[in-house]
Amino acid sequence: MMGIEYIISQLINGFRLGNVYAIVAIGYSIVYGILRLINFAHGDILTVGAYTALTLMITFGVPLWGGLLFAVAMAVLLGLLIERVAYRPLRSAGEETILISSLAVSTFLQNLVAMLFSEQRKAFHLPAWFNEIHTMGILRLSNMNIVIFISTFTILIGLSLVIRYTRIGMAMRAASDNPKAATLMGVNLSVVIMFAFMVGSALAALAGLMLAGEYKTVDPLMGFAPGLKAFVAAVIGGIGSLGGAVLGAFILGISEMLFAGLLPTGVTPYRDAFVFILLILVLLVRPNGILGNDEGRRS
Repeated sequence: MMGIEYIISQLINGFRLGNVYAIVAIGYSIVYGILRLINFAHGDILTVGAYTALTLMITFGVPLWGGLLFAVAMAVLLGLLIERVAYRPLRSAGEETILISSLAVSTFLQNLVAMLFSEQRKAFHLPAWFNEIHTMGILRLSNMNIVIFISTFTILIGLSLVIRYTRIGMAMRAASDNPKAATLMGVNLSVVIMFAFMVGSALAALAGLMLAGEYKTVDPLMGFAPGLKAFVAAVIGGIGSLGGAVLGAFILGISEMLFAGLLPTGVTPYRDAFVFILLILVLLVRPNGILGNDEGRRS
């Protein structure tokens, strides 16, 4: 029989995982809200960010903060390049065409990273301070857990303020609600889309460092599963909605860890199947996601 401490531990792990999913899912939702595009290369930008930081810290001795800044900058540049080369010329070709293009970009990035760094896993070690454990009653949290929680909360608050109170944020909301009307009102749609890709790519790089620091390894496919699950989280919450992405991410992260911890050990390796069953069940009840409205627009 599993004790309450074990269950609480799994809930904390699920909350931690949900934080990472939330950061990636926000990137999906921001881009989808404007372009109606599912950017499947988003998870691979996460991978590029992690490898950029690893290379700078190991090969060139750059400190962690420097590696983080360079990783975010590289991810932003990559996101802008992908938008300019692979997506912008296809905007008038239909959503299906851009979707296929995003799959092609994802495959290209996975193979490029494998060719540059090999297909083998590489160790990713953060300073020992991140591994220190704090015990508070039955709670056990590492400094890495605390950093992830605080970073995610700060990012969510900051991004919410930007979207609500700044000119670019208002332009993003206008473009998301009605791109044609926003253009007629003077909104430069290309600038708004570029900003959305910049924000999404920067968040993907941060999530990549969080995952690498938590699991202490990187590999060329490390962004595929988190990217796919973050997309699932965004759909569960209502893709296109910032709040929906966060809500779906926490539901998914906690559910995944509970599946892993409470199911029989013989079934645990197949926990991802239960994650997608959860998606199907939510969509059967709420086809537009939990915070999606009946017209298909997101709150």
